[in-house]
Amino acid sequence: MSVDATTVRRIAHLARIAVSDAEVPHLQGELNAMLAFVEQLSEVDVDGVEPMTSVTPMQMKKRADMVNDGAIADQVVANAPATEDHFFLVPKVVE
Repeated sequence: MSVDATTVRRIAHLARIAVSDAEVPHLQGELNAMLAFVEQLSEVDVDGVEPMTSVTPMQMKKRADMVNDGAIADQVVANAPATEDHFFLVPKVVE
């Protein structure tokens, strides 16, 4: 697959890039080189290769899904002006 000058101008228009007529041949060569590289990648045999999410094999660290109060409830409410049973007390604003 190769890109012609008309396609370069259309791509530039779609990308909202101002391209002068002098720049079109250079961009055409660049785009054709990129497409040639992509075509080279299609020649690689990838049968039996599993997709990977990282270049190093890793397992996600998992913790037990347990509900707890963090064992620091007293420290959390220590600076509050008023508390009751580890809850903040606030003045009533709606009557």
